[in-house]
Amino acid sequence: MPSCSVKKYFPFPRVKVVEQVVMPDALVAWIRIEPDIRFEPICHVCGNKVGRVHATDRRSIRDLNLATAQVWLYVTHRKVKCESCGGIHTEELEFVEPYAHVTKRMAQYIHDLCKVMTIKDVARHVKLNWKTVKNIDKRFLEEEYGETDYQGLRILAVDEISRGPHQDYLTVVLDYLTGRIVWIGEGRKQSTLDAFFEGMPERDRKGIEAVAMDMWDPFIASVKRWCPNAKIVFDFFHVVQAFNKVIDKVRNQEYRNATKEEKEVIKGSKYLLLKNKVNLRKKEKPHLKEVLRLNQNLSVVYILKDMLKGIWNYKYPKCAQRALENWCELARESKIQPVVKFVGKLQRHREGILNHCRYPIHNGKLEGVNNKLKVIKRDAYGFLDTRYFILKRIFHLRM
Repeated sequence: MPSCSVKKYFPFPRVKVVEQVVMPDALVAWIRIEPDIRFEPICHVCGNKVGRVHATDRRSIRDLNLATAQVWLYVTHRKVKCESCGGIHTEELEFVEPYAHVTKRMAQYIHDLCKVMTIKDVARHVKLNWKTVKNIDKRFLEEEYGETDYQGLRILAVDEISRGPHQDYLTVVLDYLTGRIVWIGEGRKQSTLDAFFEGMPERDRKGIEAVAMDMWDPFIASVKRWCPNAKIVFDFFHVVQAFNKVIDKVRNQEYRNATKEEKEVIKGSKYLLLKNKVNLRKKEKPHLKEVLRLNQNLSVVYILKDMLKGIWNYKYPKCAQRALENWCELARESKIQPVVKFVGKLQRHREGILNHCRYPIHNGKLEGVNNKLKVIKRDAYGFLDTRYFILKRIFHLRM
């Protein structure tokens, strides 16, 4: 009768299986592993063979299951006094990282599960602490996405993404041409974007032609500092979004000054004024029409909104400049204070608006990021670790 052996399931070099113990319920198996004395130990720091063994130690290491049984390796490993690099170090074992408590193949299995499952679910499935699962997944993500790849960057899109309440933001940098998420940093200050450009080789910084962003002064200052030759292009969506806030401010002012009858009409018109005409539902059109007929200032800002959008349709800078100047003149003539104040903002950032003619780029490719973030936040467990949160986001956004 041929004898059965589990040794083939543990083809680890320079060690040997000397004993196996299976618990009576067959749910846990212990495999005792010892060094093969025919091989000299290898220092895990420098990789050199070491003839002198300083001491031996033992530790339990979790391995892949065999059928329904949890497998634990009870490993005897040697500590060596390495003359090449100095000091006393644990010997190199190819199947497990130094000081780790799971084998490399078990760690890879956990990381693969984390790609499609939450940390909490993976921890429950493999019966390990969720912090252990998170740290394993984080290590793999750090190896794959920890270093920023600056090669081939010419046109960038920069935006801030809300991570949660209390003004908690992350800054996202996108390769506009490929759609690849290049980098994510904590915060939305100038120093945040500075950290991205600081790590970029000077040759690559000089190769940046244009950067799409909103009218956020810290980002503008950072791009001008590190990439003075790059054209700053203000994103159409964010400029209109900024003017939408002006419209809402005007609406609130008009509501406060309105009569009781007028308030009944203006009430509930916020999103009617902000919507594009094509997105209005049939029953909303009469209400909007009545609001615009009733209040002149709201009618003016509504018209100005459509005219502002039209500036991004021009392909030639001089035509766009005339359209912008015309818009600013009409806005000033309205004498509506929030609108007049917004004119000053546009004038200060006019170059970034006109640059759109040469580089018709925008941050639309980043708009889907928020939706994926919501999924990550809902399914995540243990994302108080900001670095892990960022790495996980980069992984999901590159899928």
